[in-house]
Amino acid sequence: MLSMTNISKKFGDLEVLKDISINVDQGKVIVVIGPSGSGKTTLLRCLNVLEQPERGEVSIDDQTIDFSQKVTKPEIRELRKQTGMVFQNYNLFPHLTVIQNIMEGPVTVQKVDKAEAREVAIRLLEKVGLGDKADVYPYQLSGGQQQRVGIARAMAIDPKVMLFDEPTSALDPELIGEVLQVMKDLAQEGMTMVVVTHEMSFAKDVADEVVFMDGGYIVERGSPTEVFENPQQDRTKRFLNLLQH
Repeated sequence: MLSMTNISKKFGDLEVLKDISINVDQGKVIVVIGPSGSGKTTLLRCLNVLEQPERGEVSIDDQTIDFSQKVTKPEIRELRKQTGMVFQNYNLFPHLTVIQNIMEGPVTVQKVDKAEAREVAIRLLEKVGLGDKADVYPYQLSGGQQQRVGIARAMAIDPKVMLFDEPTSALDPELIGEVLQVMKDLAQEGMTMVVVTHEMSFAKDVADEVVFMDGGYIVERGSPTEVFENPQQDRTKRFLNLLQH
């Protein structure tokens, strides 16, 4: 379904991803954990080519981009159509209403009819519990509500894979639960997801596989039970011990 093979990414002389390979089967949830600066966000951004790796391949279904070759804009566009990205800081357009934010991608990028896009947007707002907020502006919403709009907007292009980059890190603690619940619902409905998060309870509850990264490498991977209850690597043990104090 989704795979990264031997992905390497540099910023200047700093190699932030070192031969990373990940496979995600359809309907599965991969949760990526690790300390700040370990390469987690860069990994996500390489998956939808917001960052372009130096080498390696990314595949979604039958489309593959080989970064050792020259990559064209149409190739990148096609890959991005398969992925919905939810960012840390919502990234909503402040001058558009909630429903206009959700309709923007389908109408502008996919050339979907406005009436059809509106119908989909209303359905998605209901899904994330914000059916009554269609005509308000982002500044009128709480952070948790804005992030739920962000999820609806990412879903509006009907992606095959949802990518979440620490979607609760900018939220007040009491607002985190409402966003995680929407993500849990998506997982239960069979959405393929790659989630970078510090929410370990979410990883334990929802992940099919947990990937622990540090220093641009995958240090350990396995089921939540394997990684959290019986980690094999000392670096994983140290990281998890710090979280418990």
